[in-house]
Amino acid sequence: MRKLTGLITGLAFAVVLSACSNEGTDKGAAKLHGVDLENKVVRIGALNAESGPVAVIGKPAAVGKRMLAAQINAGGSGLLPEGWKIELIERDHAYNPQRSVQLFNEIRDDVLFIATSFGTPPTLPLRPMLERNNIVAFPLSLSSKMAEFAWTPPVGPSYVVEAQRAMDWIVKTSGGADKVKIGIIYQQDDYGKDGLDGLKIALAHYGIKLVAEETYAPGQADFTAPVNALKQAGATHVLLSTVPSATGPILGTASQLDYNPIWISNTPAWIDRFFDADVIPSKIFKNYYMVSGLPYWGEPSNFMKSFLELYEKYGRAQSPPDSYILLSYLQGRISIEALRVAISNNDLSREGYLKALQTLKNYNVDGATAYDISFAKVPYVVGVETRVLKPDFANASWKVIAPFAAPTSLK
Repeated sequence: MRKLTGLITGLAFAVVLSACSNEGTDKGAAKLHGVDLENKVVRIGALNAESGPVAVIGKPAAVGKRMLAAQINAGGSGLLPEGWKIELIERDHAYNPQRSVQLFNEIRDDVLFIATSFGTPPTLPLRPMLERNNIVAFPLSLSSKMAEFAWTPPVGPSYVVEAQRAMDWIVKTSGGADKVKIGIIYQQDDYGKDGLDGLKIALAHYGIKLVAEETYAPGQADFTAPVNALKQAGATHVLLSTVPSATGPILGTASQLDYNPIWISNTPAWIDRFFDADVIPSKIFKNYYMVSGLPYWGEPSNFMKSFLELYEKYGRAQSPPDSYILLSYLQGRISIEALRVAISNNDLSREGYLKALQTLKNYNVDGATAYDISFAKVPYVVGVETRVLKPDFANASWKVIAPFAAPTSLK
């Protein structure tokens, strides 16, 4: 009797999902995309940046999702019901917004959702298409605009919040707002503008004027002019809303010009390859700090222990240790939890996937983050507490300089 009941339940599930996969001839029926019910395979998109100006972080980020796919497809992970597998449909947009749109259109009919949409500029132009096609795209971006949009759920506090927290730390460690002169150099796109917006909110809160505002274009090689401008303005502290391909040259140029302010950056300015002295001399990071709400590689926790075991098994052959592998994997775990819920709800339509995602309340991946995430309402709540870190080159790790806290200028 028990076997018969199980058979009937399984047949009912298949019938329901088969009905959903109809082309829409039945009124109200939803079409399935990227779902092979017979073989229990879900196809998931990944719009990576493995070439172009941010390839140094785009390549390891791609590894995080591949690790997750290997973990699930090996069986026994418990992340999805047993027997279910995922297939990654990957493309490289090279951090180019136009290319991102082109590749999205290329894969949109073949996937249930996008597990990685790398970067702020390549993700923002997708928004009307995501809404029109009801496709969730998890952005590898902490842009403040992501949390405002139902189809782009972020995984941590925004760049705006990071910049605000940076100013709190600057004022506190400098002995007061009247003791500092603030400058900024930021990438000339939506990511950089987020850092600028957060800084301006905090400056207004403290009554401080911005003494220098410098920009650069993605892929720019020479930073002599903006660094000279910061030096001439006498900036004692500089916010870096940059990517690693700019961070290194900016700090190197400043060292050559004998300009040594306190540098404090948004999360994307750093890559763990900087720990390697053969890549860049550690001495240029003497005055460098980073604000982030994310865990760092090797930070003690139950999540980190299991993650590092998976990295040794599935990731090391693809990439040396890198925080972007960690971030990508963590983001992927959230997307897979929503998939697990959708499967249990017997609704693998795109509408069903979004609905499943929005049932996640106060969610945390095995305690990996200092904050819980809620997707129950839009704008999504993704935490406002960040901390200040300083590179520990002797141990290729980080020192916590200031603990998790919300910025005092938070609206």
